[in-house]
Amino acid sequence: MNPLSIALSYHDRTKHRPNRYAASLGYMDWATQPDPFRSYEGAPRLELPIALEHPTPPCDRLFSNELPVAPLHVKALSQLLQFSLGIAQYKAYGENRWALRMNASSGNLHPSEAYLLLPRVEGLSQEGMIAHYHPKTHALERLGSFTFPDTLPQESFIVVLSSVLWREAWKYGERAWRYCQLDAGHAAQALHVSAAALGWHTKILNILTPKLEALLGLDTPNRFAPLEREHADMALLITPKPLEGELDWEGVSAPPHPYRANTLSPQHHRWEVFDSLETAMQGVIPPFSLPSHPLSSPKSAAEVIKTRRSAQMMDARTSTIALEQLRALLRSSEAPDAQVHLMLFIHRVEGLPRGLYAYVRNLEALQDLRSNLDADFSWEAQGERLYLLREGDFRGVAKAISCNQDIAADGAFSLGMLCAMHRMEANALYYRSLYFECGAIGQQLYLEATAQGLSATGIGCFLDDEMHALLGLRSERYCVFYHFTIGRAIVDMRLLNLPPYERSAL
Repeated sequence: MNPLSIALSYHDRTKHRPNRYAASLGYMDWATQPDPFRSYEGAPRLELPIALEHPTPPCDRLFSNELPVAPLHVKALSQLLQFSLGIAQYKAYGENRWALRMNASSGNLHPSEAYLLLPRVEGLSQEGMIAHYHPKTHALERLGSFTFPDTLPQESFIVVLSSVLWREAWKYGERAWRYCQLDAGHAAQALHVSAAALGWHTKILNILTPKLEALLGLDTPNRFAPLEREHADMALLITPKPLEGELDWEGVSAPPHPYRANTLSPQHHRWEVFDSLETAMQGVIPPFSLPSHPLSSPKSAAEVIKTRRSAQMMDARTSTIALEQLRALLRSSEAPDAQVHLMLFIHRVEGLPRGLYAYVRNLEALQDLRSNLDADFSWEAQGERLYLLREGDFRGVAKAISCNQDIAADGAFSLGMLCAMHRMEANALYYRSLYFECGAIGQQLYLEATAQGLSATGIGCFLDDEMHALLGLRSERYCVFYHFTIGRAIVDMRLLNLPPYERSAL
């Protein structure tokens, strides 16, 4: 089978349906729950200064090109990582304790790992290196030396994101690959926003994923326990000024490092469906855009980033929001050349009737969407790319489609992210970049909701074909990849809040 057929087959196989969900174990095997923290045995660990009290610019000035550019110093690098991939807080209930991170993750399982290709960094190292970020201790594990390409702007560096598929497969079975791609998108947007707070720019680089895996040693089988190896997702250039064109990777290499990764689980369950899919999805990932819109609040970036949480329940009594709040949330998701559109169930928004709406993130796709969605939709313009498709109370429908979860009905609104699957006809690897784009949108919606004093959560469990039927889709030219909901959370007061790191700022 060719890559396109493999991707489409996987997508159909892993749909949730009313009479059966995608294949999984069907229970939680707590004895094999994966360790959420990767480490490399024997690798020198370089502690980073705690950055939680660093002053950061107001959210409404992010991406404005007016902020001062931070020098590449260990304190700035520490802030970038802590406010994107670090631990925000520990929660505790009885004897149980678990970490919450700055970047959102499906089931709080965190399959994403981050590696850095660094030049000399003042206060950290006098030479270039490859390092792995260890969120638990907020430290870098030095894996080896690295000669940085001369073609890059000074004080630039690269962050490579990879996924440990087993962390999601442990709970979600065959649908886990979907969630890993979404989480990579969340992590990429978290880095993008954190970099913007330092006046830095982010660019997703054009590189073969096998090249990345070889560069980092991820393609070395005996470095990882069986079924725990990582797959490269993307490389992000972090730079003080935008890079024109593409980076020349010819001749870029690194000596192999000797360190073995820790074992995450004592036993594993093999899902053979991933084997052909991972092979098919190797290559140069097509470009996708990260939202680069300022948030609507003058709160500091650090305050918003650190307090982002995933709501477990929404309070239907208090989740009504103003129309301008909705518009700010939708605007925050905007990005150039968007390939993902938002199909909204509006439940409690002052100034809008309840109903099914479309937010068209790329107006060039408007006519194509109108041609492919239900011919009876009204498409009544509500301003700023927002269209009323059908008026009515969709709370029950939203709940049913989201695997009967109340959270989809009890907020101000919920939505499905509708992706341009037809892009896969030209390049099957759009299957990955569309998921990355959805994850990035989700992270940005989390932050804008938090900036407004609202709550949000991503919904990975939804009935694919039932959502498509509701939209009147007759083909897979467009498919929904991710659901999301925003409102006001019911907070579980039984949980204790604990600080993220035991050591103080260095």
